Amino acid sequence: MSTPNVWNFGAGPAKIPTPVLQRAQAELLNYNNTGMSIMELSHRSKEFDNLNNKTQRDLRTLLNIPNNYKILFMQGGGCTQFSAVVYNLLSAKRQQLDEDLKEEFNPPLDYLITGSWSSKAAEEAKKLYNNVNIVFDVKKLTGSYGSIPPKEEWKLSGSKAAYVYYCDNETVHGVEFNNIPEIDPSVPLVCDMSSNILSRRFDVSKFGVIFAGAQKNIGAAGLTVVIVREDLLTKSKNLDNKNSGIPVIPTMLDYKIMADHNSLYNTPPMFSIYISSLVFEWLLELGGIEAIETTNSLKAEKLYNTIDNSEIYISPVEKSVRSRMNVSFRIKREELESEFLKGAIDLGMLQLKGHRSVGGMRASIYNAMTLEGVNVLVDYMIKFEKKHCK
Repeated sequence: MSTPNVWNFGAGPAKIPTPVLQRAQAELLNYNNTGMSIMELSHRSKEFDNLNNKTQRDLRTLLNIPNNYKILFMQGGGCTQFSAVVYNLLSAKRQQLDEDLKEEFNPPLDYLITGSWSSKAAEEAKKLYNNVNIVFDVKKLTGSYGSIPPKEEWKLSGSKAAYVYYCDNETVHGVEFNNIPEIDPSVPLVCDMSSNILSRRFDVSKFGVIFAGAQKNIGAAGLTVVIVREDLLTKSKNLDNKNSGIPVIPTMLDYKIMADHNSLYNTPPMFSIYISSLVFEWLLELGGIEAIETTNSLKAEKLYNTIDNSEIYISPVEKSVRSRMNVSFRIKREELESEFLKGAIDLGMLQLKGHRSVGGMRASIYNAMTLEGVNVLVDYMIKFEKKHCK
């Protein structure tokens, strides 16, 4: 069957590499000569155990993950990790301190708010715990998201904090950190990398916890990858909350339980793990993170140059923190935006409409979006501008 010629610029679920989809199609009815689909296998089978372990090994190779980190395959998306982080990192902080604390255990949780996802994470933390410190909130400081304040304006809690949390790439607003935040080295750094993991090189050892929903750069929705440093894995105890100062970790959110069971405490999202394994193989064959980072930089540069050199397009994000994965832009004459989107759809460019909370356009150019696809969009943008700037 022929496939329609479309370019999927969706923010997530996002485009999956065509070779990955083709391989999954070929293996759908008979995985690894088992006579069954991957979706029918027992998660306790030798075949799935091999796949589970290989997927972890390939991810460890791609990101150069040190041996003192565990890779967990969890469910519930990034939003579930908003809660899991609170439970697990408070427990880890309590374990690091003397058991006979004479003062109340109430360390602050530090949150850097640069967009809607970090804001939602902070709000979830406030539901579970009474001492959340907002290091900065860009929207409250400037009136909108689109920048990151200089380090001297941050209000970090220092070594007292149980952790420092940030979102590396804000999918909705197109804001991305251009470096890893510098914090007290004794405090675990927690990062939501859902929309830019695997897109560029970074030092995993700088982090305590990294998590990422799969449906943008990893594979199919349903899987959340968690990378956690081993010293932060703590045994959950049914402690008296009044005495311990921390909530008991729910079993399905407990990093140590998941690590001890190799992510097989219950039935994992098997098909999503399988698709992720194919994506990791695809990336390794391309040349790994270094190779895809070069392509990603070129794609983003082409799009932003088109925006910056035009008379009608404008980026709402400061140049120094523009996302290479989610390129947000507006048309100065906003009444033209609906025409722009309709014309794009007619040419097979789908899901370019910006998030409902911000409007405008958003081109999500994750790893699977080819340079050819970006060139098609750029050509259309140039032609559209010429049509309206005669």
